[in-house]
Amino acid sequence: MWFISLDKMKNEKTYKVNPTFQRSLQKLLVHGGTLPRESMPSNITVRLPNLEDLEAYALEQWECFLLQLISSSHVEKPLNISSSLMKVFQRRLLSQRDKEAPKLTESGFQFLLMDTNAQLWYIIREYISNSEERGVDAADLISFMLELSFHVIGEAYNINTLTDFQRNIIKDLADLGLVKLQQGRKESWFIPTKLATNLSVSLSDLSSRKQGFVVVETNFRVYAYSSSKLHCEILRLFSRIEYTLPNLIVGAITKESLYNAFENGITADQIISFLQQNAHARVAERIPSVPENVTDQIRLWESDLNRVEMTEAYYYDEFPSREVFEAACDCAREWNGLLWEDSKKMHMVVKTEVHTYVRDYLRRQK
Repeated sequence: MWFISLDKMKNEKTYKVNPTFQRSLQKLLVHGGTLPRESMPSNITVRLPNLEDLEAYALEQWECFLLQLISSSHVEKPLNISSSLMKVFQRRLLSQRDKEAPKLTESGFQFLLMDTNAQLWYIIREYISNSEERGVDAADLISFMLELSFHVIGEAYNINTLTDFQRNIIKDLADLGLVKLQQGRKESWFIPTKLATNLSVSLSDLSSRKQGFVVVETNFRVYAYSSSKLHCEILRLFSRIEYTLPNLIVGAITKESLYNAFENGITADQIISFLQQNAHARVAERIPSVPENVTDQIRLWESDLNRVEMTEAYYYDEFPSREVFEAACDCAREWNGLLWEDSKKMHMVVKTEVHTYVRDYLRRQK
């Protein structure tokens, strides 16, 4: 039903869509022609967690997953991660040799310094891109992810309404803390957490709500107001942890700890960005939130390791004449590939990618 009103003063027609049609149209655009999954009535579900407990569960599950990624020795209750998720990790984040425990790759170390929601999007993106190898339709997977992101946090949804494909996905998402699985007397259900609903929110909106926990002082001391084992292990990637209290981690940024981070593929900018994004509320409003002498020194220590740059090249000597030598140098310069020359001894060094051009030129001179 459509409502039509006539503005007599301006003699213009205006139209208003029937509210019922409005809601149906919105459901069609969001859910693709199928009605959204209805939550289960409260008389069937029992012992549903409140929002605080659910958020604590999601955080604990996510941190347990990341700790297991770093080292299974740090996890009190190891997760039984499915083979499909392990393929995602081993694809870029982990590497494993024969009869050796998996180790973090350079991308894995960089992954740990990301924001939580950036980490989540990374995993989901890799999970989707790896779907064809598991015989899963990527379009169906994306559709189910989007549907899940619009579910209500804390509401229970019947697992029996899921297809076999969706049930397998739900088990993987439960390992990551996106949903919580519960079993009743007759029915079983899943409960979306905040991590699941964050899939429909932009990263910029999420990062602005993040609460920091790190304070860095001008003497390179680091104070992290956190009781999380994960935060402690992440700080250990680039700082020396001196002692931990129930709600405080104390460490120091040293040359040795940073060199260890650089060797693992972590850059100075990534470390500085992590400290800035996780700055405690006491210092987050300061400009800069991390002392300049600390950020400058971190970059200087990184530059110390990059003083010598290795470049593959070819060395030329024994030219038949000075004219041929100078012509060869000019040829290398034209291709922007001359690295070094000694005009007295008639020696020169050119880049590998330019070698073929110089070689062909010298052959033509013969």
